Amino acid sequence: MERVWSKKLPIFFAVCGGICLIGSAVLCAGLDRGGYLDHIAVALAMLLMAAIAVVLLRLEKISWENVLVMLLPIGIAVLVRTCCLEAVSSDYQSFLGGWYQDFYWNGGFKAIAMDIGNYNVPYMYFMAAISYISIPDLYTIKLFSIFFDVVLAWGGFRLVRVLRGKKDSQDRIALLAFALMLLLPTVVLNGSYWAQCDAIYGALVVHAIALVLEGKNKSSVALLAVAFSFKLQTVFLMPLWGVLWLAKRVKFRQLWVFPGVYVITIIPALLLGKPLGDILGVYFGQMGEYPRLTLNAPSIYQYVPYGTESGGNHLDLFGIAAAAILVLILLGVGLKFGRRLDRRAVMAIAVVMAVGIPFFLPHMHERYFFLADVASVCLACVDRKGIPAAILVNASSLASYRVFLRLKFNWTLTIGGNQYGMPIEATVMLAALVCSVVVLVNELKRCAAEENEVEIW
Repeated sequence: MERVWSKKLPIFFAVCGGICLIGSAVLCAGLDRGGYLDHIAVALAMLLMAAIAVVLLRLEKISWENVLVMLLPIGIAVLVRTCCLEAVSSDYQSFLGGWYQDFYWNGGFKAIAMDIGNYNVPYMYFMAAISYISIPDLYTIKLFSIFFDVVLAWGGFRLVRVLRGKKDSQDRIALLAFALMLLLPTVVLNGSYWAQCDAIYGALVVHAIALVLEGKNKSSVALLAVAFSFKLQTVFLMPLWGVLWLAKRVKFRQLWVFPGVYVITIIPALLLGKPLGDILGVYFGQMGEYPRLTLNAPSIYQYVPYGTESGGNHLDLFGIAAAAILVLILLGVGLKFGRRLDRRAVMAIAVVMAVGIPFFLPHMHERYFFLADVASVCLACVDRKGIPAAILVNASSLASYRVFLRLKFNWTLTIGGNQYGMPIEATVMLAALVCSVVVLVNELKRCAAEENEVEIW
């Protein structure tokens, strides 16, 4: 009986997943924007996302039996994202929609040379490209991010498989990571509801970590450069490659791939007439754009009274110094342990960076813990001691998303006439940081007990 049930279970999961995909197509038919041809195109795009997920799993040598089981989380992920397509966030209204209009009315790629938006040029290539098609831009912007949600899930699968050191068609832990990446609330909300694009750099960084742990250092650094060309927040994990260099896992000459690849990403913009200074100045402009110490991020600055500005009190310098000290300590770990650091220890370092750096830095948005969300889950899949940190990170991050999307604090604290907007969210993230450090310390103790270098990652 048990054997019969095990044979029928994949078919049951596949049928349920198929129903979800049909439901997604039906919802697309009822979209408000555009005409019926646009709705068909969006429905086909959503179904294509599911097909890509299946193809990626097959490319990873996952058996058809397990692929059928995975159709359920894939179908649910597609259906949930379809339900979010009509949502119009304030970021779309204030920024993304306007940028699209600027490209539309100014000749698409010809407008690359203009001063449009404050994102780096790779994302602007995409904005220029969609200005040539008739599908409403709200949907195309979200579909681009949803595609990278699938790439992110693939990255989580690959990273967990590398951390486990196993490659087989029955790797259910890696498949769990794939499903979790697709269904994490912040991942779902970020692209399909909010129309943000953090999944792009997030997916590339996760793949870069997997590659470097496989010893494919040049490919890893190249992907890291592409991630950085999309989003400045890639810097939260860039010091990891410094740790690996000090640990003699990455050679210094391999790091020079980074500037080379970054230059390649900006060449099209230069050829289209965009000044080099404008391209290189994008990230500097972003850093000075918001004076507030925190922008709904569950960071240390939530312990400062709400409304306090950074000017004149030097609290922003304190946070920058704290983040720098954290990075220096982790670099010291790489130097001290060298090649005794194994894959899990390196991943624990990555999680501490992803949580700790944005926790201490000023002027952070709630979305800047995206890498922490996904990295902590990947570590939790291979180390049960990392589960509390993953739960805490994602709970705090999701609560912070709720603040922005509702434009209302979840709960405030008033002491001595001063209001604190997100003290609970910040405390939960602080607890997550502590848990992440504890996991790292335990991993380092294990590495210290090893007498020999870890020759095989």
